[in-house]
Amino acid sequence: MKRLLASLALAALLPQTVFAQALPQPPEIAARAYVLLDLSANQPLASRDADVTVEPASLTKLMTAYLVFQALRDKKLALDQELTVSERAWRTGMTDASRMYIQVGNKVKVEDLIKGMIVQSGNDATVLLAEAVGGSVENFVAMMNRQAQAFGLKVSQFRNPEGLPAPGHVSTVRELGIIATRLLQDFPGEVKFYSIKEFTFNKITQQNRNLLLWRDPSVDGLKTGYTDAAGYCLIATAKRDLPNGPRRLLSVVVGASSKESRAVESQKLLNWGYSSWDAVKVYDARQVITSAEVWKGAAATAKIGTQVPVSVAVPRGEAAQVKTQLVRTDPLIAPLSQGQQVGTLKVLSGTRVLAEVPVTVLEPVAQAGMFGRAWDQLRLWLR
Repeated sequence: MKRLLASLALAALLPQTVFAQALPQPPEIAARAYVLLDLSANQPLASRDADVTVEPASLTKLMTAYLVFQALRDKKLALDQELTVSERAWRTGMTDASRMYIQVGNKVKVEDLIKGMIVQSGNDATVLLAEAVGGSVENFVAMMNRQAQAFGLKVSQFRNPEGLPAPGHVSTVRELGIIATRLLQDFPGEVKFYSIKEFTFNKITQQNRNLLLWRDPSVDGLKTGYTDAAGYCLIATAKRDLPNGPRRLLSVVVGASSKESRAVESQKLLNWGYSSWDAVKVYDARQVITSAEVWKGAAATAKIGTQVPVSVAVPRGEAAQVKTQLVRTDPLIAPLSQGQQVGTLKVLSGTRVLAEVPVTVLEPVAQAGMFGRAWDQLRLWLR
């Protein structure tokens, strides 16, 4: 019962999603807390203690990477740009085993530093990137916390960019899942960094600590973490090509007992998500769902659809029960602009509402001339 209630509570990640009482039961997971998300369906599948405050350790580097990728996108940083290693970055690397082995005063390319931060989990590389993006570590940490607020996170607070223990440096597996999801959604091209198995810098080769990269060819990320307080942590993501299209899952596991355990428990969650749940593709983005009658318009009808693809995850064997229900805000009166919301699409399995997605006008509809508007106004009065 506790596990079921935890799974139901996870639905707060997506307020529009409501689960039935009879859900597939996840496997027993030997960890302090976890979540499993179906990113293709934008839907949580299972969780335990999703809102318990935890120390994020090097999972912190996902938020750091998000801001670094943001700076690259905005042309404030370039992959071939060289940064001079500061003493602070070097000293931070010396305080923990996770370091890239950069030396004070040397120049290092941003692309190499990103690999050092992600593949080697280098605290020194992370601090140097933070200094470049924020101007100082303190400014960068403020940026991290503002981004957390922009994501709608309620618990996560960052005190440094690398994840070393610090008072008040906290998160939850639910919120770490949100950060990882946004990273994958907003910067899909950068996922390539997370699948690199090893990286050599300064003649020192280090392997990615994510053991699943060697064990499951569908796993292409994402980040490990460890401190004494946090235990062994892993955010893992897998993308598998299935008959009805590609499907991506993401698991967050914190507080495992060892490197091996965090990998095994994460693999159990991913495999269960793929084997116990079916993905159902309902509509493509901007696919015409219906043509609705328009009043006072230059066109008699408007094409209606969703701006995003609509998919859901259902327990294995329930795919045939999936149906849709469109609720429109009729009458639709011109002018109608492209993207204007005119209703809601509900996706159901039996009586269970799986998702609610806004439906919008796909092509604009201008007003009719004076006579057309007057005629439709009369028809509306008589309706």
